[in-house]
Amino acid sequence: MMQGGRLPVRRPGQAAPAMKCIPALLLGLGIGLAPATAMATNADTSQPVSIASTIAQASVAAEPGTQADEDSGFIHSFRFGGYARTWASWNLEDHPEIPQRSAGSLQMLRGSLSLNAEATTGPLKWKAIGRADKEVNTSYQRDLEEANRRNSPGGPGSNLMDQYDQVQLRELYVDMDPTERLHLRLGKQQVVWGETDFFHPTDLIHGFDYRWRSFLESDNDELRKPLWLINAKFDVPEADGSLQLVLRPGIDRERDIGNSYDLYGGRWAAQPYKGVDFLAPGFLNYDRRHPAGDTHNPTGGLRWTGLAGPVNYAISYLKTYKPDPVVNSAFAPYQKTPTGGLGDFIFPKMDVYDVSVSGQIPGLDAVVTGEVAYQRNVAYNVGSNFMNGALPGFGGIIRKDAVLTTLRFDKQLRLMEWLGTNQASFFSLQVFDTWLPGYKSSDDIVEQVGFGARLREHTTLLTSFIQLNYLNSRLNPGLAVGMDLSNGDAFVIPSVSFQIGNHWRLLAEADLFFPKHSRKPGQVESSTHTLGDFARNSQFMLRATYQF
Repeated sequence: MMQGGRLPVRRPGQAAPAMKCIPALLLGLGIGLAPATAMATNADTSQPVSIASTIAQASVAAEPGTQADEDSGFIHSFRFGGYARTWASWNLEDHPEIPQRSAGSLQMLRGSLSLNAEATTGPLKWKAIGRADKEVNTSYQRDLEEANRRNSPGGPGSNLMDQYDQVQLRELYVDMDPTERLHLRLGKQQVVWGETDFFHPTDLIHGFDYRWRSFLESDNDELRKPLWLINAKFDVPEADGSLQLVLRPGIDRERDIGNSYDLYGGRWAAQPYKGVDFLAPGFLNYDRRHPAGDTHNPTGGLRWTGLAGPVNYAISYLKTYKPDPVVNSAFAPYQKTPTGGLGDFIFPKMDVYDVSVSGQIPGLDAVVTGEVAYQRNVAYNVGSNFMNGALPGFGGIIRKDAVLTTLRFDKQLRLMEWLGTNQASFFSLQVFDTWLPGYKSSDDIVEQVGFGARLREHTTLLTSFIQLNYLNSRLNPGLAVGMDLSNGDAFVIPSVSFQIGNHWRLLAEADLFFPKHSRKPGQVESSTHTLGDFARNSQFMLRATYQF
């Protein structure tokens, strides 16, 4: 479950039997022919952006093949692939925010078509990835829409499908090697720094789109928001390393910066705010041109990676935006008066200095990774009891430094004789700690705006997962667990995946949440921490993928 990654691309010259199946698959997913003329909708505004032509052009491209011009040495190649995928998930618990029964109801029915094309023209290598997403508006989501129209009309929560249905150009870039040592990638792309799965202490170049699946989707590439970047890598073999420079010129869409959450009362709204649209008129807006975090300003960083004996190491610096937004409160403005009735969501900039090392420990036959990230000048909201607890976190913004430490332990467990697996099973244990060196309780920092729980000096999370292998590794049961060691909130995710031939991938999983504290609608409290957002949100999910 946890081993996300890109799907294989078909080899040049290989036949494409899957292509004739695509129309039937699309109809089954509820997409039909609509993506060919669809419009992508801005999640934060209603302005449409037409990009479907990119996918349409890729879909009518010629059969893959390779052609070589022996006289000039100029090689042309083209490869085409992708996947069609569908999800279905059901609620396992009732949600107190709406009167209708939620347990057992269909929460999500979603389909995606992802197309990727690769081409080589002389010394240049090109790649494009497009994706179309379409959902069925279930009766449960119609209940949420009705609650939004009743509680907070006029916002995006009144029509949830506009948040989930989209056609987007995911990636479009060109690779080139000006010299033997210098490698360039220019265009819309993803650059991943860091070593973790569930949480991302150093994977901060990009934001993530958590609106439709929260943090549970195992394929981080599908949640990460690609950006227009200049990505240069310079090899230094004399030092057994390389230097990477990543520059974001600032030409991205504003909504592509920072993490996107369900703030409009949908299925992944923090409990107890389902059916409450915070982006409705008179509540909160997004301000992506705030002086503390203008998304049009350039950002970027440097990263050195090297090998010292048996140890891999990396040292990096990154100027980026805080991934999670903070509120510029209308009651305590920060550098600028907000436009929203209660305030504006903003993404202030910060500096991140990071060091990581990884290596194998022969005695344990395991790989251990350690990482320390010093985040300078991070913005937090304050006011745990602001307005007598009615608006926690709306007391203003404070800047603090933070130190994030990650320790990861990976090992292949030989469980063949005990559990009958056909090969060793992958096991991983991860510990995350966030420390505020200048912590003072009098600062009254909240862990998250809208909840009264104060941020602690240390917040420590433990996650672990194991994947077993049966039927020549085609059947893979897995188990992932996580706990906030500071307060006892936990989650458990059992899963099983099955591979059928070269094309089909099936996955079933249960996402079970066990918060120690939760909040009731209208309740003033100070004990609900981040994992408490998922109270009463346990679900069962099925996913089917056809890759070609």
